[in-house]
Amino acid sequence: MRKVKLNEIEESVRKLFLEANIVLPDDVLNALRDASTKEESPIGIEIFDDILKNAYLAKEEGMPICQDTGLAVVFVELGQEVQFEGNGTIIDAINSGVRKAYTEGYFRASVLADPVKRAPNTKDNTPAVVWVEIVPGDRVKIIAVPKGGGSENMSKIKMLKPADGVDGIKRFVLETVEQAGSNPCPPIVVGVGIGGTFEKCAYLAKKALLRKIGEHHPDPFYAQLEKEILTEINKTGIGPMGLGGRITAISVNIETYPCHIASLPVAVNINCHAARHKEIII
Repeated sequence: MRKVKLNEIEESVRKLFLEANIVLPDDVLNALRDASTKEESPIGIEIFDDILKNAYLAKEEGMPICQDTGLAVVFVELGQEVQFEGNGTIIDAINSGVRKAYTEGYFRASVLADPVKRAPNTKDNTPAVVWVEIVPGDRVKIIAVPKGGGSENMSKIKMLKPADGVDGIKRFVLETVEQAGSNPCPPIVVGVGIGGTFEKCAYLAKKALLRKIGEHHPDPFYAQLEKEILTEINKTGIGPMGLGGRITAISVNIETYPCHIASLPVAVNINCHAARHKEIII
């Protein structure tokens, strides 16, 4: 067994969320630059200029990319040969890291302790939403995802009939994006989860957002489907920030899982143009 100190987990999470809220990943920045050269709408071109200037200034000034610094989502791939040392659990360590990052960074506190009573605000953006997957080996991979509310609110899930097939999937994704319009701050990244169960396909859709832009599904069938859906989305004319244009999305990422013979669950999780995420392997 390899021993990992919980305070190392805490410190890693702190650094990841501080950086994720301030510095866009290179793949996202490069995709935005590339998309800006393809946009034909004058106002769309102007918006791309503003988006890119904002990203550069955020990094230069050490300021958040967006005032909505998101709800902290954390994906953990935990090696089965890892043993933790220290007080508490890995969830405690993650929440402590989130608390420190959002307090030190003066990031907006956006978490309500009760979803219906709408109070109180937890003041430090905890608790995080944490997903832990046990994997072979003796390493811990942590991915920090500050998920903004505007794009999250536009996400949907639907239990399609198996007979709906590929065409049904395409229609559902396209309808979801069209109904979202300007709300998720396009150009967007679209995560699509297909298969599993009701909750599994939603998890897959969120995980799909973590794939580097430009990397397609390893199965050529789904890689082609990603390209086809992206093309259709960019024909909608929603455009940057919903003000019209050629580029509404910069990527469509699909993740799949086996499902019941009677089911075809599909989830769409949308990310804004600031597709923030950072990762580390300990």
